[in-house]
Amino acid sequence: MPKPVVKSPRAYDSSRRQEQARATRLHVLRTAVDLFVRQGYARTTIREIATAAGVSAETVYASFKNKATLLHRAWDITVGGDDEEVVFHERPEIRALMAEPDLRKRLRLQAPISTATARRTAPFQIMLLAAAGAEPEAASMLEEIGRQRLAGLTVMARQAAQTGQLAVSEEQARDFMWSTTDGMLWHRLVSERGWSDDEYADWLARIWIAMLVGPRRRTTR
Repeated sequence: MPKPVVKSPRAYDSSRRQEQARATRLHVLRTAVDLFVRQGYARTTIREIATAAGVSAETVYASFKNKATLLHRAWDITVGGDDEEVVFHERPEIRALMAEPDLRKRLRLQAPISTATARRTAPFQIMLLAAAGAEPEAASMLEEIGRQRLAGLTVMARQAAQTGQLAVSEEQARDFMWSTTDGMLWHRLVSERGWSDDEYADWLARIWIAMLVGPRRRTTR
């Protein structure tokens, strides 16, 4: 008699479950960002976030441990626009930007990216400013954001200096870009004064070029 065919157990494929878990975490984070910004950090509880996201509070705790960790991860997806574990200035769009050899063109390309980032981050930072006096984790987050921005703009200023086209020192270029990219300037002009993002990006590019880029060198024949 022929031996019965024994089917081998199917290998357990965890990729689908991992992707579902990642999607759930991202949904929870986006829900947390929305509630933090609308209600304030102190007034928003883990249970409220879980309910709004359609998951259990235990699921949120299992993924993020506590509200302070959730706040940090919420900032990460706010500044980056996604949950990729990539430093901002190493993202593909920023690396492509840095490949532009003409500093004027580079700053023209950088301004819309900075504007889009400000649109995402300014409400979050305003929420943190409001919470920082009473919530130590919010104050700590603000300090960390400042360090992150300074580190990223240090890299960008260094690469701008390498073009040989800066009209100021590398340190001055870093500090000027740092002071104009904290989100508050965007908030004042767009949210409060009614500028469009396109108007703001064009203005930002023009002041960067005027302040940072030296005159074009004349070519000799």
